[in-house]
Amino acid sequence: MNHSLAAPRSLRTRFTEGTISLFERTIPDPFVLAIFITVLVTAASWLVAPQASIDAMFNGWFKGFCNIFGFALQITLVLVLGHALAHAPLIQRGFTRVVALARTPNQAAALLFLCVAITSFFNWGFGLVLSALLAREIAKRMRVDFAWLVAAGFSGWVVWAGGVSSSIVLAQTTPGSPMNVVQKITGQVLSLGEMVFVPFNLVPTLFMLVAMPFVLAALRPRDEDVIALDISRHPDPTPRAKPQGARSFAQHLEHSPLGSLLMGALGIGVVVYAAFGHLSLSGVNGVIVVMFTLGILLHGSPLAYADAVKAAAKQSGSMMLQYPLYGGIMGIMEASGLPAVIAKGFVAISTAQTLPFWSYVCSLLVTFLIPSGGGHWAVQGPFAIPAAVELHASLAATTMAVAMGEQVSNMLQPFWAAPLVAMAGVGLQRVLGYTFVTFLVAAVAYGAALLWLV
Repeated sequence: MNHSLAAPRSLRTRFTEGTISLFERTIPDPFVLAIFITVLVTAASWLVAPQASIDAMFNGWFKGFCNIFGFALQITLVLVLGHALAHAPLIQRGFTRVVALARTPNQAAALLFLCVAITSFFNWGFGLVLSALLAREIAKRMRVDFAWLVAAGFSGWVVWAGGVSSSIVLAQTTPGSPMNVVQKITGQVLSLGEMVFVPFNLVPTLFMLVAMPFVLAALRPRDEDVIALDISRHPDPTPRAKPQGARSFAQHLEHSPLGSLLMGALGIGVVVYAAFGHLSLSGVNGVIVVMFTLGILLHGSPLAYADAVKAAAKQSGSMMLQYPLYGGIMGIMEASGLPAVIAKGFVAISTAQTLPFWSYVCSLLVTFLIPSGGGHWAVQGPFAIPAAVELHASLAATTMAVAMGEQVSNMLQPFWAAPLVAMAGVGLQRVLGYTFVTFLVAAVAYGAALLWLV
């Protein structure tokens, strides 16, 4: 009897783990993948693009490679500063109080999912780190399958690209950004209100907030199958000890809160000054200033904050390598005219009403090849927006369709799951086996919204 009941569950487990295993065997490291996408785009441009030439290719690649440096640093800072903020002592104490609210594994998974989803909507870097840290705090307090719990947290990240810190969204709200494809093509600068706070984005997001706690409860492993966290093998990081006894002048400055207070006051002053209209603080730069100000104040001293940023920077190396390559890809596409050729294909199968949906479907596939939101937009944006212009489709909905596909397919993307599971101390394959179901639920929810609510 028990064997017959366990068989369907075993089949589901074999299917999901087999899918992830196949994916990991066939898709190389994201940086290696970016190299071969460069080759693919170059070949496609040479074969079908109208302005393709050796001179155009070299100049386009060089221009795109260099022009994206500023944006690459901006988005990396969003991740790094979010990670550092999540490790501030006050935030850590808040984690302890939050996880105490959960009494059962199902309550813990629901709480973790909701906390990460709500946080990620406002800052994706903070939300990604939060999923690993809260999962560890919960696992220290109750017996629960740790991979399932980490998957519950990572599933909350499924809303990030539709939120206010999305790299795709921020690029289109930042005038003059090298990634603002909408402004380059149409001269318009979209607003958060047009892209984020609209029914076709908010309705599926709210649906995920309501539905996923029940889905996660249904996926919870049986008690006899639980693999709990072994904290002895994956201990928490030890903070730097303050020097004892007499301190030098330099040590006093390093551990004094004075430096943090000075920089915090400057950051607050900038925000207040911007609120009265004396300077422009919007887009990704605004997010960075707010994150920096909160982080340096909450860590208490400049050295403590610097240590937290150094630890966070270890997770960003791959991103820093990939962004210039994707900038070069975008440069080749722009110089050769390849986006116009691809846009014609979209126009042929789409109408003004269906273009956002087909852009979403394309985005689901592109994310498996280009896991970074900014890099993804650098490739898909230059042909999605011209198609929207030609069909008179919604620029905001077409842009958000790309972002939605990015966040949904991230549920099966090792690029983002890898740093998460490294921080949590759990196997990647088991986590993605659970988030495969999150991918299926979200794919339907956001796709339906683009068909019926745009």
